[in-house]
Amino acid sequence: MQITPREIAETQAMVSQQHLDIRTITLGLNLRGCASNSVETIATRVYDRMTSAAEQLVPTADQLEREFGIPIVNKRISVTPIAEICAATQETDLSPIAAAMDRAAKEVGVDFVGGFSALVHKGASGADNKLMESIPAALATTERVCSSVNVASTRAGINMDAIWKMSNIILDTARATADRDSIGCAKLVVFANAVEDNPFMAGAFHGSGEADAVINVGVSGPGVVRNVLANMPKDANLTEIAEAIKATTFKITRAGELMAREASQRLGVAQGILDLSLAPTPAEGDSVAEILEAIGVGTCGGPGTTAALALLNDAVKKGGVMASSSVGGLSGAFIPVSEDAGMIRAVEAGALSLEKLEAMTCVCSVGLDMIAVPGDTSAEAIFGIIADECAIGVINSKTTAVRLIPAQGKKVGDRVEFGGLLGYAPVMEVNGHAGEVFAHRGGRFPAPINSLKN
Repeated sequence: MQITPREIAETQAMVSQQHLDIRTITLGLNLRGCASNSVETIATRVYDRMTSAAEQLVPTADQLEREFGIPIVNKRISVTPIAEICAATQETDLSPIAAAMDRAAKEVGVDFVGGFSALVHKGASGADNKLMESIPAALATTERVCSSVNVASTRAGINMDAIWKMSNIILDTARATADRDSIGCAKLVVFANAVEDNPFMAGAFHGSGEADAVINVGVSGPGVVRNVLANMPKDANLTEIAEAIKATTFKITRAGELMAREASQRLGVAQGILDLSLAPTPAEGDSVAEILEAIGVGTCGGPGTTAALALLNDAVKKGGVMASSSVGGLSGAFIPVSEDAGMIRAVEAGALSLEKLEAMTCVCSVGLDMIAVPGDTSAEAIFGIIADECAIGVINSKTTAVRLIPAQGKKVGDRVEFGGLLGYAPVMEVNGHAGEVFAHRGGRFPAPINSLKN
């Protein structure tokens, strides 16, 4: 296909003015060969595996960035869920493995490493419980390690005991990092229907169905979509809006497809998926909220917001699928509060509440993301928020997640500051009527009838 001068100029503008970027090149690594009955041996093997396999990841990404002129914001590693390689050990503290992951990440120069994780949607093994109980110490003593726990799936239902356990672990993690605005919780996510090839943090891990080493690429360009919509006539109908989003995301995805293919070839590992997710940053103009407002919503969070987000998410997926046969991961639109300048403004204006965000998660790609809540929020309230979000994911057969930050010592209207891509967040109000019974019933929320598809 011939490339015209106009298309070259268009791509240059996307990069220089509209924040088009490759958000992440993520190397997925199988760590099952690192298993041992000794935590210290596992930690040593994990470090050695990561540093040898990822030695050329950052230099290759830097070279691609120079050659093609498209910024690659983050270089990351995702690994086998650590609980899966710890079944033989009798030791209870798995945080030394997280420390080894952190050292390896620093050694090879990646920004984050994901996979200090457990999958407990139908039940928790001894190793799963040790992993979960090690999360507060692991995230308090590392800089680049991210953790995730999958507590629900459409096929299995919801592990309510695991949600209660994670509610308390979230609070423990917040307390363990209270001196840093509870940043540990910004690196911890609770999932329903977690995917095995997600390149985005904090939820990335290398699933059991993957090859030994895989390159997964995440592309982002909310600023590009916003710019296209801002230049459309005010009387454009919603079909025309959807078509414009599809055409734009097609172009964005093609850029990511090229980078993914080149990275895979140069590193000599399998090419995995391309995740086209409109992931915002705190930079002005790089906002999903502003896309919704460009569609016509007055202020993000106002009436019509969920419908506009549904249209956006669907059009993004359609444009991406047309551009690549390897679209996967989460792909769609993210709505993290702290990472989106428009979302922050909407919260501060009183237009966007936690309840409205929950409604929006029914149609977005992930869930309640990077939301700061008061430090005195009860474990029962956090349980209820996670359970509600898991129910949305399980009933609707989609991935949902919760990344809450109970900011210690903070109240509604205060602010937490993280810097970089994590941004800052106003502390949001939580409904105080959680009750004392629901969270303590335990058991398993049965799989819904629509799980019976065989």
